[in-house]
Amino acid sequence: MTFISETAGSPRAPRHVAIIMDGNGRWARNRHLPRIAGHRAGLEAVRTVVRRCGEKGVAVLTLFAFSSENWQRPPDEVRLLMGLFATALDQEVAKLHEHNVRLRIVGDRSAFDPKLRQLINHAEQRTASNDGLRLMIAANYGGRWDLTQAMRRLALQVKRGALEIENIDEQSIQSVLSFHGLPEPDLFIRTGGERRISNFLLWQLAYTELYFSQLLWPDFGVDAFDEALSWYASRQRRFGRTGEQVAKAEGY
Repeated sequence: MTFISETAGSPRAPRHVAIIMDGNGRWARNRHLPRIAGHRAGLEAVRTVVRRCGEKGVAVLTLFAFSSENWQRPPDEVRLLMGLFATALDQEVAKLHEHNVRLRIVGDRSAFDPKLRQLINHAEQRTASNDGLRLMIAANYGGRWDLTQAMRRLALQVKRGALEIENIDEQSIQSVLSFHGLPEPDLFIRTGGERRISNFLLWQLAYTELYFSQLLWPDFGVDAFDEALSWYASRQRRFGRTGEQVAKAEGY
């Protein structure tokens, strides 16, 4: 398994891929298995996509693991999910570190128990110096939460006199969001057949190409991921310009 790619820097390779990994529960139900079995199967799909991102030269991969709304699920499922999260951190960080992957957990950690927070801190510290794929795990994350905490930070700067209200602009807002310093997602993928972004990266997805797959997440393998990348490569990203302007800038 490698995370070094000869295709890194390709103009058609997305720098940042963001994924909502939907369908674990339905995958398990279709096989008459408990829902947690689907989440465990989904971990193998995570490994596959992480590996493939490295091979394809993707710089940042963001996975929506647990939303701020997921606490509303049955308590037993939430407990099992937290246990699976802890186990994955404990077992996978060595492999990520070995392959130069830098791991970061993004979200409100205050609701996690101390042991889980300790595992998160350890995983981040162990991989902090790695300069390969940036793996971002959104856990207890929501786009509205992200924007709310950003507004609080800006309000505090204004209160302290460090920022004038009239100087608040897109750049200042972006600087206090959870994903500041990273390129915005080029490609968003959601599995499971649903066609919504579900409070994920509300600010960051403004110009992202949105790709929806009918496959349930545990079935989303290399071929499916490559198909999404091929679809992305066929898109003309205009960012407000005309197609002719884009083609001219790209030398066509």
